[in-house]
Amino acid sequence: MLDSYLNLVKGGEGEIVEKKSRFIGQIEPVTSEEEAYAFIERIKKKHYDARHNCFAFSIGEDMPLLRFSDDGEPQGTAGKPILEVINGSGVHNICIVVTRYFGGTLLGTGGLVRAYTDASKEALKNCEIKLMQRIVPVDIKTNYTDMGKIQYILNTAEVNIVNTDFAEDVTFKVELPAHMSNKILADITEATGARAVFDIHDEIFG
Repeated sequence: MLDSYLNLVKGGEGEIVEKKSRFIGQIEPVTSEEEAYAFIERIKKKHYDARHNCFAFSIGEDMPLLRFSDDGEPQGTAGKPILEVINGSGVHNICIVVTRYFGGTLLGTGGLVRAYTDASKEALKNCEIKLMQRIVPVDIKTNYTDMGKIQYILNTAEVNIVNTDFAEDVTFKVELPAHMSNKILADITEATGARAVFDIHDEIFG
C-alpha cells in the first residue's frame, strides 16, 4: 500500500506549436471513468473543428484504471505518450486531453510523440498538485502533568495537531503519518509511563 501519492487538485492548460500544428494540452481532476469521459466529450465539443482530441487518464490511489486513445493519429504516437507523462509525473486522478489543429505539415512518428508529450507537460506545469499522505487519526488522552511531554514528542515529529481539548483531562486530536505512527505512540507510552490513552481511528489519505 502506498504511503503517499500526488493528487491533482486543479487542472490547467498549456499549448505548443510544432511546424504550424497547434497542440493544446488540457487537464482535469477526475475520480471515475464517467468523469473522465465527460471531460473528454466537453473538450471534443469545444474543439469540434480540430483534427484530433487524443487523451489518457489515470484513476485511483494505486492507479488501477488507465486508459488512452490516439483518436486517429498513428498508433502509439499520441495516447500512449500522454499516458507516459501521467505515469512519469506520479499524479493520480487525472485526465489529459491534447487537441491538435493540423498545420499542413506531417510531423512523422517521432515528431508526433514529442509534440503530444510536450503539450501534456506544458499543461501539467499549470496545474495545482497536492501530496496526499496516508495518516492515522488518533485521540490522545492524558493528564496535565504529562501534557508537556506529549507536546514535545508531537512537535519533534512535526505531527499535525488538529485540536486540543482541555477538560478534566487533555485530549489531543492528531494526524500521525502512517509510517511513523507506531514509533510515535510507543514514544508517548514510554514517556508517560503508559498513562496516556489512545483512541486510534481508521487510516485515511490527507
